[in-house]
Amino acid sequence: MHYDFVPIPNRKPLKWPNGKRMAVILTTNLEYWEPTKNTDRVIYPGGPGIVGGTLGGNVYDNPNWTWREYGHRVGVWRIFKLFEEAGIPTSCTINGMMAIERREVVDYAVNKGYEVVAHNYEQSELLTDFQDDEEAERSVIRKTLEIYKKVVGRDAKGWLSSSLRSTPNTIDLIAEEGLTFFCDLLNDDQPYLVKTRSGKDIVSVPYSSEVNDFTVFMRQGKDVEGAFSVFKEQFDWLYEESRESGRHMNIGLHPHVIGQPFRIRSLQEFLKYLKQFDDIWFPTREELATWYMENHKSHIP
Repeated sequence: MHYDFVPIPNRKPLKWPNGKRMAVILTTNLEYWEPTKNTDRVIYPGGPGIVGGTLGGNVYDNPNWTWREYGHRVGVWRIFKLFEEAGIPTSCTINGMMAIERREVVDYAVNKGYEVVAHNYEQSELLTDFQDDEEAERSVIRKTLEIYKKVVGRDAKGWLSSSLRSTPNTIDLIAEEGLTFFCDLLNDDQPYLVKTRSGKDIVSVPYSSEVNDFTVFMRQGKDVEGAFSVFKEQFDWLYEESRESGRHMNIGLHPHVIGQPFRIRSLQEFLKYLKQFDDIWFPTREELATWYMENHKSHIP
């Protein structure tokens, strides 16, 4: 993996299609955790649990597992309902096991026409477990992509790693599998090209770990008003900067977190806020990546 270091002042103005000023992607992460695994390691990476203390993966952790399953059974349906009411799309990510174990959720997203992005095989199986075993990492990626094609009905075009824990080889491996965009990199407010060893360029479509319901609610302890303030503040500042050059904003959403009744209004209020603007582009990641691949020379030659 290699990308050029080009500071944002050294780039040409980024002009989104159809005169749009800013690109916004709201991500609903559809993730599945196995109840137990044959390991002493904690199998709920990515943030604090719902109760104090930690258990090894070989011990069934009832509150942490059922808290997450709440997102499948209840929370995600609240989220989908708000997107439908607002007329704004969400870009969904799916684990391979989510497609196997919670097919109803994935089918609903597909039938609604929401984008679906490959998101590892199982949420607690991190690609970093295979940093020194490229063939094992390739096997996980291929297994995920095979299930994706079977369930979604088409080849995947992009990848987001579980907990963003990719290896230096991940982007090379997904390029070799025919994918066109990668979401793990947190280092920009605009897309850019990443060179891979196969000679094929991949578009980085940035994700965000901070403007993320898990961080805002679970790590920072925000309430509804605090979370909405974070979302709005991020949007407002990027929107102002986009007067000169287009910006991209993502929010990561988790059904077991923001899908709770006492948190969901923060999403509802932010969607209402976005509806006030007529120069916002709500692309799929694939649309953004395809457009950028065709137009990147006018941005970063």
